[in-house]
Amino acid sequence: MPDPVRTAAVRAVLLTAVTLIQAMVAFFASLTGSWLAFPMVLSSVASTVVATWGVLDVWVTRQVWNQRHGVVSAPSSTARQLRRERRRARREARGAAREAARIRRRGTGGLSRA
Repeated sequence: MPDPVRTAAVRAVLLTAVTLIQAMVAFFASLTGSWLAFPMVLSSVASTVVATWGVLDVWVTRQVWNQRHGVVSAPSSTARQLRRERRRARREARGAAREAARIRRRGTGGLSRA
């Protein structure tokens, strides 16, 4: 993961953790009937908006980074090997089909069978 995307992801995780803690405090404060329940509910709602923004920031940062720098992908040697094997099998199948067609064409002419 590139550095800007990693930074945004860490920020989003921290915001989400704080939001969950605030939601738990608001829930328990409202169960006990504390005066702190209403302010905590309001701050939980605001924190949810901020956490959502943080998660969207990760997505947007990732998209922007991919667009600017391109996706660097190097196939592994196993993927390369599988591709070679599939190519070889297709080549052999085409060759066998050509050979069968040539034999069929050769067999149609010749002496009459009366």
